[in-house]
Amino acid sequence: MRDDNKNLIMAIAMSVAVLIGWNYFFGSPLMEKQKQSQQQPAPQAAGSGHTGPTIPGAAPQQGQPSTPSASTVPGVAGSGVLQTREAALSRSPRIRIDTPALSGSLALKGARVDDVSLKRYHETVDPKSPEIVLLSPPGSPTPYYAEFGWVGPGAPNQDTVWTADSQVLTPERPVTLTYDNGQGLVFRRQISVDDKFVFTLQDTVENKGSAPVSLNAYGLVSRHGKPPTQGYYVLHEGMIGVVGDHGLQEYGYSALDKEPPIPGQPTRGKVWDGVTGGFVGITDKYWAAAILPNQQLPYQGSFTSREDNKQFTYQANVLGETKTIAPGATLELTQHLFAGAKEVTQIDAYEKALGIKKFDLLIDWGWFYFITKPMFKALDFFYRMFGNFGVSILIVTVFLKLFFLPLANKSYASMAKMKAVQPEMTAIRERYKDDKAKQQQEMMALYKREKINPVAGCWPILIQIPVFFALYKVLFVTIEMRHAPFFGWIRDLAAPDPTSIFNLFGLLPFSVPEFLHIGVWPIIMGITMFLQMKMNPEPPDPIQKAMFSWMPLIFTFMLASFPAGLVIYWAWNNLLSVAQQYVIMRRHGVKVELWDNLRGMFAKKKPPAEAKS
Repeated sequence: MRDDNKNLIMAIAMSVAVLIGWNYFFGSPLMEKQKQSQQQPAPQAAGSGHTGPTIPGAAPQQGQPSTPSASTVPGVAGSGVLQTREAALSRSPRIRIDTPALSGSLALKGARVDDVSLKRYHETVDPKSPEIVLLSPPGSPTPYYAEFGWVGPGAPNQDTVWTADSQVLTPERPVTLTYDNGQGLVFRRQISVDDKFVFTLQDTVENKGSAPVSLNAYGLVSRHGKPPTQGYYVLHEGMIGVVGDHGLQEYGYSALDKEPPIPGQPTRGKVWDGVTGGFVGITDKYWAAAILPNQQLPYQGSFTSREDNKQFTYQANVLGETKTIAPGATLELTQHLFAGAKEVTQIDAYEKALGIKKFDLLIDWGWFYFITKPMFKALDFFYRMFGNFGVSILIVTVFLKLFFLPLANKSYASMAKMKAVQPEMTAIRERYKDDKAKQQQEMMALYKREKINPVAGCWPILIQIPVFFALYKVLFVTIEMRHAPFFGWIRDLAAPDPTSIFNLFGLLPFSVPEFLHIGVWPIIMGITMFLQMKMNPEPPDPIQKAMFSWMPLIFTFMLASFPAGLVIYWAWNNLLSVAQQYVIMRRHGVKVELWDNLRGMFAKKKPPAEAKS
């Protein structure tokens, strides 16, 4: 077996192994990372066995609403029958939300943010399809809401009905809610919203009584029921936060269910005491709701899971330190709520404007953060110039080729030299066919004399792998790629090519099974890979030859289920590689085998006897 063929086989085998491994580990719904966190009890943060105030929804507390019993779990009506979302909304007087990005309402009962839809995002690529509903109230089929309040004697609870000074909340017109408990405490909350996804809550508590009062501020995002998730290791969905100096914390729903019980509470989860800065919340693939506490004040952060009659409730919580309000004094506190789409530019802007530590990690950039985010920035830069992310992928691929040009030139030049000395290599093998050690010694001497790197041929393929992963991540997790069209039939670069060769790309009036969706772009990718492999002489070994022959077809089937944007990148990159290799080989005076190999496929083979004569 010739060394250049060995190198090519090794490169292809490594690429196949990477892709198969990627599909196995990243495509498996049984996420290994979550299994490990389930099997190993997480150590409790210092002081997690606290006996202080408890956030509503976690445990009963005097002066606060008791934890819902099995018969009154939010999301289930008293009769045990699921209510419609509309019926659940009607259970409280409401303040309408109307911004360029959001629609919905605030519940005056409990002062919850529990009805939010995203105006600019729809369920499908059809702009007439329903808007994305992010938050829904308790009592609806999928309760998911945010709540801010106070823990302590005389504080409003989840059943308190606040009064409002306006009937609509807009970016130009904030709303002030008021509650007087009749015992000397007056609670006011001014809620404002920007033109994107952040609510600002400015709370004041005035003590008109004759005795001091101690209160703890809290904020929570609560989700009832385990939502359907993508089930990919490449993507985190569930609890997320940057909790002070503890850094990024991610817990999937199932992982949180397996955490040890929190001492003194009927919940499981993780608690961090005395932290400052960051955020906590719940994230989906493209959307999130997160509490953004005051970045200068210490707080207790926690993720909790509770089960009542097989109904799970998940919460991301912030609990502030105890504050004592003297008679005649006023306590003030400002917090924020993010509820919306995880737009990269907007997330970065909030991180800077609000001073939120590592808020950009709300987007799951993954282990290759240092490649993935710059990759997105480059794509977004060209998108702003040309208005199409597919075109951006093509342009960024060209720039990547230029960036790696010195390495690729060196690799292809080494491959060209290998072909130039092929007769000498064949002679060495024949001369020392019975002495493998001597044969290898002479081969190495030849490489050294001709300044050839025998493994250089692997680099053109291997250097694509981290770029491939980074682009896959960008296409998979960034909302900017969601429903981003290319030309022709590609209406969503983040989804697989919707066409199939088995119904002649839609010409035949029947649907094909999902595993047979081999679209136009995967076929183009397979053809470009075939051409790239035909740039080299066919190996004499039948096994190698069969392997090379089947490889483009195997990759065509494998990549058919990948995002169309990734397949477009792979096909375009292959085509550029063929052109680059062709130019370099011609420059070094090495024969390009492409045309001979293609002609040889259609040439009539001579019978063995005729060939010998």
